[in-house]
Amino acid sequence: MITWLLALPVIVAGFIAVRLLLRRSGHKALWWMVGADAVLLVAATVVLTLALGGGSAQAATTAAQDSGSGSAALIGAAIAVAGSTIGAGIAVAYTGAAALAALSERPELFGRAMVIVGLAEGIAIYGLVVAVILVGKA
Repeated sequence: MITWLLALPVIVAGFIAVRLLLRRSGHKALWWMVGADAVLLVAATVVLTLALGGGSAQAATTAAQDSGSGSAALIGAAIAVAGSTIGAGIAVAYTGAAALAALSERPELFGRAMVIVGLAEGIAIYGLVVAVILVGKA
């Protein structure tokens, strides 16, 4: 849990740095981003190799149970809900604006427009279902 709290400010600082870099320089910043992605891919591959390569499976299972793997499920549930609601909010923003524009021209499209907005809202429900499943396994 402490790893997440330490990594979050680093992720936010990296995001802000990328935004500033892309605003200031156009094409050159793209090459910097591709290089940073390549370095991140190599680092993730190394970490994954080290994590999967060392120790026995039984010792890893025992350590995971002792270290509180239930908290990982709760973090996963939180990420599922947060991601799905953000995605649903973006989807509803676009479909809702388009539905209102269509309704201002042709009011008889109300039923169809609300179905499209409802489908966009369904994304949040899927995230909530995943969260309920993860919390049930925690």
